[in-house]
Amino acid sequence: MDPHAIDRLRSATEEIVARPRPAVAGSGREAASRAPHRGPQSAAASEAPAGRSSSASSGASPWDSALRLLGVRARSHAELRTRLLDKDFSPAQVEETLARLTEMGLIDDAEFARQWVESRHRNNGRGRIALRNELRGKGVDPAVAESALALVGDDDERDRAADLLDRKTASLSAADIADRADRDKHTRRLVAMLARRGYPANVAFDLVRSALDDLV
Repeated sequence: MDPHAIDRLRSATEEIVARPRPAVAGSGREAASRAPHRGPQSAAASEAPAGRSSSASSGASPWDSALRLLGVRARSHAELRTRLLDKDFSPAQVEETLARLTEMGLIDDAEFARQWVESRHRNNGRGRIALRNELRGKGVDPAVAESALALVGDDDERDRAADLLDRKTASLSAADIADRADRDKHTRRLVAMLARRGYPANVAFDLVRSALDDLV
């Protein structure tokens, strides 16, 4: 997401979050006393699609709901579409909202995938297999996902897996793997750990064998 899009999202989201919640149904006088005062709209919020209607459950519009969701974290087109449909907005309303968000640069699957891969690989130690599965779960097009995954090279993946192993083997000593059965047990545990994080089996076995050899 480009800096201008981030500024527009921040401005629109702050305006939406600052609004009082819709009044609960009650007497005319009570409802009137709870009616929110609408101040000047932000630039992004003023560009909301015309004719937007409210969700029956919350009173929020699809535009407002989308901005609230994006204010928490970036989302893919498919993920945001699912969340808005779950709020009982009509498909037409949802597609109109998504089109406007795309036009404003507030949702961009290519940028979303790139940021997801960089963050999850660096901060969570996810390998490309896991990252590919996560992006698929977010509804990102496979071609877009592969472009983002190309940011993680073979050396990057091995280095990140090695870092994870260093932490897991820090408490082990040569005595812990002196017995063949014990070494096999630790090998299975460490390989399984790397596999769960999305590293290929051949990479996992190779790195674990090397790490345990270094302990002897």
